[in-house]
Amino acid sequence: MLDRQPVLEGERLLLRPLQPADWDALFAVASDPLIWQQHPAHDRWREPVFRAFFDDALANKGALVAIDRANGAVIGSSRFEGLEEPDGGSVEIGWTFLARAFWGGAYNHEMKRLMLAHALASVAECRFLVGTANTRSRRALENIGARLTDLIEQRVMAGGEVIEHLTYVITREDFAKGPLSGRG
Repeated sequence: MLDRQPVLEGERLLLRPLQPADWDALFAVASDPLIWQQHPAHDRWREPVFRAFFDDALANKGALVAIDRANGAVIGSSRFEGLEEPDGGSVEIGWTFLARAFWGGAYNHEMKRLMLAHALASVAECRFLVGTANTRSRRALENIGARLTDLIEQRVMAGGEVIEHLTYVITREDFAKGPLSGRG
């Protein structure tokens, strides 16, 4: 059974379960409108919108906060969601955001490597859903070896807007030979 709230440690990052006390530090990161510019929830930088996101993350018990090991600062978060047990199991990794100072690959790659290695020890596949217009996230997923599938999901965003999301996957086999394995 997949532990959706592990403590994962890498060279640059510590990922640990999100706690209510993380609100101030995480909102300080999330309050940058440019983080959400291409995201379907482009107003998530606003306090009431982010509060709903944060409360949902706590309630669903799959959220991890990302901490820069160099200085102990909160720099973003991600989560495990939608655990499905049949056919070897599958879990969604998503809702990821990082402070802009940490964009550009190394931190996102490490976050995804840690989360994928943890999840794929228990499930056969990890899914990533991303808004069709979010080219930055789509490119980041392709850079870590995620494959675009034919699956499209309609997600209702806060405010009732329906946004089409593309589905990317990484299987155990993909991970073992892909760019995050150290062998790809």
